[in-house]
Amino acid sequence: MDKRIISAALTGNWGDKSKNPALPMTPEEIADSAYEAYQAGAAMVHIHMRDEEGHPTMRVDLFEKTIRLIQEKCDVIINMTSSGGHSLDGMAPDETRMLPFKKLKPEMGSYDCGTMNWLHQTIFENNPQFLENLGHLYQDVGTKPEIEIFDIGMLDTAKYYIKKGVLKPPCHFQFIMGAPGGMAGTVSNLAYIQSQLPEGSTWSASGLSKNHIPIMLAALALGGHVRVGLEDNLYYAHGILADSNAQLVARAADVIRSAGMEPATPEEAREILSLK
Repeated sequence: MDKRIISAALTGNWGDKSKNPALPMTPEEIADSAYEAYQAGAAMVHIHMRDEEGHPTMRVDLFEKTIRLIQEKCDVIINMTSSGGHSLDGMAPDETRMLPFKKLKPEMGSYDCGTMNWLHQTIFENNPQFLENLGHLYQDVGTKPEIEIFDIGMLDTAKYYIKKGVLKPPCHFQFIMGAPGGMAGTVSNLAYIQSQLPEGSTWSASGLSKNHIPIMLAALALGGHVRVGLEDNLYYAHGILADSNAQLVARAADVIRSAGMEPATPEEAREILSLK
């Protein structure tokens, strides 16, 4: 049976409960949302942390508590963000962004392969020294990078770091399509960029906002995996707020089954992704 991985991006650095009350913010809410997403068919959850005021943070204690609560419920793959607490006021220092990985050694961690003008409002900085240090850290602690690609040039950057030994094949790529400041969320862009992947790579795609369904369908048709969740889409459909991450996962699982495939279990996903 053809197995496809559903990754649930539970909560990002943007958005809050005023935009969608279902957005999980506390460790308890994030862990509950992770378990519900797992029950609906997600094999992986991508997590960000928020502090007591709802601001993005890289606090180790919050990651540690959230991971413990998730692991008490299920064996879903945990993919921690390394993006820092980026906001209109700036980002966390590089060392702060790496500290949770040194302490917690998760199975997977995001690796945002380049700097971009995020949402046309601020700079999402991933400078060359940080990317080299993060890549080597992931190798040291046994964390597999999820190489996030927001623009086509970032794929060439990833290939450079593979050649240099900063990233070790087989690599896993996550295409984020339709973020303002990055590549447009078009099927033609997805078809092109996935055709340029290094041999032996695995990949997944997510379309933001109105790009969500077309990119999900195209990713499955092209042989990829999918990412859904409230980080990328606060709405289930035009004008209709999503009521949970699980609702978005369940729709993806239904689409996968309707195409004659099956959502991968966490254990099957670990095999697909060559996780230890």
